[in-house]
Amino acid sequence: MGCQLLLIVAVLTIIASGEGKINVGDVCNPNDLKGLTSFKAGIHNDTSERLAKWVGQSCCGWEGILCDNTTGRVTEIRLPGFISTDDFVFQSQMEGLLSPSITFLTSLEVLDLGGLIGLAGTIPTSIGFRLQKLRKLYLYGNKLRGLVPESIGNLLKLEELHLHENGLSGTIPSSLGNLQNLNELFLHSNQFTGKIPDSFINLTSLVRLDLHSNYLNDHMPQKIGELQVLEELDFSSNLLRGKIPSSVTNLTVISVLYLDNNYLEGAIPFPSSYGQMHSLSFLRLNNNHLTGTLPPNFGYLTSLQRVSLANNKLQGAIPASLGYLQDLTELYFNGNQLSGWIPKSIGQLSSLLIFSVSHNSIKGPLPDQMSSLQNLQTVDLSFNPLNLSSTPRWLAELPSLSRIFLAGVGIEGEIPEFLRTTPSPIQELDLSVNHLTGSIPAWLGRLTQLYSLNLSRNALVSEIPQTITNLQDLGVLDLHSNKLTGQISRVFEIGQRFSGGSLTYVDLSDNSFSSGIELMGEGGQTGIQFLNLSHNFLEGRLPNSIGRLKSLRSLDLSYNTLGFVLPNTLANESLLETLKLQKNQFTGKIPSEFLNLRKLKDLDLSDNLLEGEIPAGNPLSNFPESSFSGNRGLCGKPLTPCKARVLVKSTIPAN
Repeated sequence: MGCQLLLIVAVLTIIASGEGKINVGDVCNPNDLKGLTSFKAGIHNDTSERLAKWVGQSCCGWEGILCDNTTGRVTEIRLPGFISTDDFVFQSQMEGLLSPSITFLTSLEVLDLGGLIGLAGTIPTSIGFRLQKLRKLYLYGNKLRGLVPESIGNLLKLEELHLHENGLSGTIPSSLGNLQNLNELFLHSNQFTGKIPDSFINLTSLVRLDLHSNYLNDHMPQKIGELQVLEELDFSSNLLRGKIPSSVTNLTVISVLYLDNNYLEGAIPFPSSYGQMHSLSFLRLNNNHLTGTLPPNFGYLTSLQRVSLANNKLQGAIPASLGYLQDLTELYFNGNQLSGWIPKSIGQLSSLLIFSVSHNSIKGPLPDQMSSLQNLQTVDLSFNPLNLSSTPRWLAELPSLSRIFLAGVGIEGEIPEFLRTTPSPIQELDLSVNHLTGSIPAWLGRLTQLYSLNLSRNALVSEIPQTITNLQDLGVLDLHSNKLTGQISRVFEIGQRFSGGSLTYVDLSDNSFSSGIELMGEGGQTGIQFLNLSHNFLEGRLPNSIGRLKSLRSLDLSYNTLGFVLPNTLANESLLETLKLQKNQFTGKIPSEFLNLRKLKDLDLSDNLLEGEIPAGNPLSNFPESSFSGNRGLCGKPLTPCKARVLVKSTIPAN
């Protein structure tokens, strides 16, 4: 008896001194082992090959598994889809079903299976009954379906719940309101229906809430204002309806508020007094149906850094209090019905980088105080009745400005020459839909960092200058609806001497270009996706080199005088979705190779001189008669059937 007592005392002494810790490399709890092996059995393809290393009984040594040193129980499963190495980051896949046996790991605190794009199945209903120690649950970016179980509300220690980018459906369980330790809740990009649970008012520790891109269509809970310590709220891209509740002003420490892409109506109810929502830094209310005026006290949101109210139905003037927003870097008011003038106080926004008020009813003149915006990089004043007699010179003197959008603002005269010597290289220039006259200046070729140039819908009369071929980075060129003349060949020489050409979008339609089409030299512009040369005076043959435009998705050569046979190399455009060749003088048969244009959705070969039978089969047979009408020699589906040849019996006697 005495020896047994001494043995017990010795064991207790060893345990107390820490020498009795379980060697996690030698033992695995039977329930944990069962849960992990069942999970592995449900996966039939693991591109990361991590599960292939799960062998033997010592699960605590397996990759992605972490155990408690004292109990030996598994506490963390970290098998994210995105894997970082010293050289690169890649996304792995685990194809198969999520085994419900994963809930056998009752000591689990972290379960990270996020980004495994092949993982399917449902969220186990037992998750809330067995995994009550769980702090972080990442099941985003999978192929999970079905409901979020109500039992998930039993995970009272849960801090982060990421279930976004799946196919989850049904209603959002109201039991989520029990999770008062929750900091992050991401449910976006699913197929949820119903309303946002009123129980969310209990999520007083919530920092980030993201429900965008679902199908929620009921009213936002009016008690939302009781979320006193909420720091980030995102309801964007849901079909939320009704008004923004006035109680939203009770979110005293909210820093990010996303209510964009919904059907919210009525006025913006905040702020009503100074100090409300004093921590709000990021505000998105764009793409709703909001009405009324901008609150006169809008500038009281003094912490705002980015704000978007775009694409609503807001009216009235921009309030002068806007000048209080000293930290503002991005402002989007475009797509509303705002009127009046831009307030002089805008000159106080010293941190402003982007200013967009296009598609409103704002009047000119522009305040000279805008010349104080020394950090401004992008300005978009397009489609407002500014009636500028000329481009304000101070625009070209702003040291950081590189993107200038002044479409439809009433500019008259020639393209202003002072744009050639701006302090910051111009990357995007849009002067379309104005009253510009004269020629396209040769100095445009000096804007070597220009990516997008839009001079369309003016009254420019000249050839395209040779210097335009110096624009090595030009990707978008839109000169349609002018009075331009000469040849178009130099357009396809843009940037050739530098990097092989970067053009993706070219629109030269509705001009007076003549001669033939010389698309490119050997290797030339092969990245063009959109090419419109319609409504000109182009003639001659369509060159076989057009077959090298392998990226082409839309080709419009209609309303010219092009002739000869259609080149069968057009069939090389495997990505082509739109092909418009109507109102030309093409002859011969439609090449049978056109049947290879599998992605073709819009075809018009009408009013040419084509003949013979339309090649039978998709996609050509699926187009209406109007796609082929006006060609007297064409027959076959969808036109009238071709007449069978009449075989005349020979009267010449056989030898």
